[in-house]
Amino acid sequence: MFSWMGRQAGGRERAGGADAVQTVTGGLRSLYLRKVLPLEEAYRFHEFHSPALEDADFENKPMILLVGQYSTGKTTFIRYLLEQDFPGMRIGPEPTTDSFIAVMYGETEGSTPGNALVVDPKKPFRKLSRFGNAFLNRFMCSQLPNQVLKSISIIDSPGILSGEKQRISRGYDFCQVLQWFAERVDRIILLFDAHKLDISDEFSEAIKAFRGQDDKIRVVLNKADQVDTQQLMRVYGALMWSLGKVINTPEVLRVYIGSFWAQPLQNTDNRRLFEAEAQDLFRDIQSLPQKAAVRKLNDLIKRARLAKVHAYIISHLKKEMPSVFGKENKKRELISRLPEIYIQLQREYQISAGDFPEVKAMQEQLENYDFTKFHSLKPKLIEAVDNMLSSKISSLMNLISQEEMSMPTQLVQGGAFDGTTEGPFNQGYGEGAKEGADEEEWVVAKDKPVYDELFYTLSPINGKISGVNAKKEMVTSKLPNSVLGKIWKLADCDCDGMLDEEEFALAKHLIKIKLDGYELPTSLPPHLVPPSHRKSLQKAD
Repeated sequence: MFSWMGRQAGGRERAGGADAVQTVTGGLRSLYLRKVLPLEEAYRFHEFHSPALEDADFENKPMILLVGQYSTGKTTFIRYLLEQDFPGMRIGPEPTTDSFIAVMYGETEGSTPGNALVVDPKKPFRKLSRFGNAFLNRFMCSQLPNQVLKSISIIDSPGILSGEKQRISRGYDFCQVLQWFAERVDRIILLFDAHKLDISDEFSEAIKAFRGQDDKIRVVLNKADQVDTQQLMRVYGALMWSLGKVINTPEVLRVYIGSFWAQPLQNTDNRRLFEAEAQDLFRDIQSLPQKAAVRKLNDLIKRARLAKVHAYIISHLKKEMPSVFGKENKKRELISRLPEIYIQLQREYQISAGDFPEVKAMQEQLENYDFTKFHSLKPKLIEAVDNMLSSKISSLMNLISQEEMSMPTQLVQGGAFDGTTEGPFNQGYGEGAKEGADEEEWVVAKDKPVYDELFYTLSPINGKISGVNAKKEMVTSKLPNSVLGKIWKLADCDCDGMLDEEEFALAKHLIKIKLDGYELPTSLPPHLVPPSHRKSLQKAD
C-alpha cells in the first residue's frame, strides 16, 4: 500500500469529512502524475485524445451536463432544480440558450465570460482554451449562492437544431466540446420533448461523441403531461426506437418520464408515475457527491487503459517506418491498414477491442504527423501503468470504501430536493402501508364490516379462525405463498397461529395494499396494530 495512504489514513478519524475527500483526491492526483502522465507525454496522447488533467479536475464538485434539442426544457430543468433564476438564463419556445453556461456556486451572484474563465486555475475549464475565441465567446460561468450548487455544478448547453446551417455557423467543433465535457462530468442528461422525438443529424453526432461514457448517460422524457396515457406509451416506444439507432449498447437506457418544471400538470392521469420518476431521478442526482471519488477513479482507469493502447499504436507505427526511403508511401499504407494493425495489437498484447480509439478518427489525425518522430515502445512506462492498474487501484478503492463508511452520507440538498423529503408531499406519504398514519381511527375500520362477513363464513371457534381456514380465503388473492406468509406473520399479532376478527381484517388490508402495487412493511407500523392488541404489544415492548 502507498506510504501516503498509511500516513493519511492514520489521521482520518481526526481529519473529518473534508480531509477524507482530500486524501482520495491527493491519491488520484499522485497516481496520475507519477504513473499515467509520463506515458501520455511520451506518445503525444494529449494531441490525439484529451488534454492533461490538472488539479481542478480532481478537486471539482460533481458536474451534470444537459444536452438536448432546442425547447426541450434544459434551462427550465435547471431552474426547476435550483428554484431560482441564474445569471444568463433565457427561457422561450425559440432557440434561446446559444452558449455553454456552467452554473456553479458563488458567494455573490454574477457571471464570468469564457476568456476569463479559462485562465482561472481554480476552475476545471482551463483546457477549453484550445477551442478558440469562437467557443469562448459562447461560454460563461454563472455563479450564485444556492444550496444545491454547494454539492454539484450544472452545465447548460446550446439547443441543438436540425440542418447544416447551425453546424457551419457555430465556428467551433460542437461535438468535440461535448466530448471534452463528457469525459469530466459525472452525469450526462439527454432531454427529449414528448412532441420532439426526432433526433437530428447534429444531435446524433453529439450522442456519438459520448462513446465510452455510456454509464453516465440518463434520458429524461420531459413535458410528458402534455399527452394522455395512450399517447405516452407510443411516445415512449418511439423514443426507445430512436435511441436504439444512435446509442450502440446492449443495455436499455434509463428513461425518466415527467414534467420537470414548477407549473400545474396539464394532464393528471399519470401524476403518480411522474412523482415516482422524479424521485428516482432526484435520488440519482443526490447520490453524485457520494460517488464522486469512485467516478474519478473509474475515469482515471479508462484514461490509463486508453493511454496504454495509444502507446502501443504509436510505437508500432514508429517501428514499421523505413529509416531512409519511401517514408510517405509507408505512412499512407500504415494509415490504410490501421484496422488490421488494431487486430494485430489486440492479439499481441491481449487487449480488448473496446479499448481502442475509433479507427476513422485516428486515421484522420495520423495524416498530420511524421511517424519517424514518434517514440519507440518504452516498457518501463507501460509497466508503471500496469502496476497501477493491478495493485495501486485496489488499494485506493479500499481507502475510498473506508472513507465512505466513516463519513456522513453526502446528498445534494436545497431547491427542489427539499420539496419532497418531508411532510405530506413526500413520495408515498399517506399511501399503501402509510395510509392512516395521521388518523386517530384505525384505518382498517372503514372496510372491516366487509371483512367481518367473510370472517364469519370461515367457521371461527371462540372468536378465532385457524390457519387452514384463513389460508383458504387468503390464497384467493393469487399472491405467492412467500408474500402471503409475510402477511400472516404481520397480521398474527399475538403469534398464536390463529386470527381473530381484527387480525383477519388486518390480513385482508395488507393483501389489498400489495394488490394495489405497494410494498409491505418489514414490521407492523403502530397505526396498523389492531386496537385490541395495542396494549399487549406495548407491554411486550
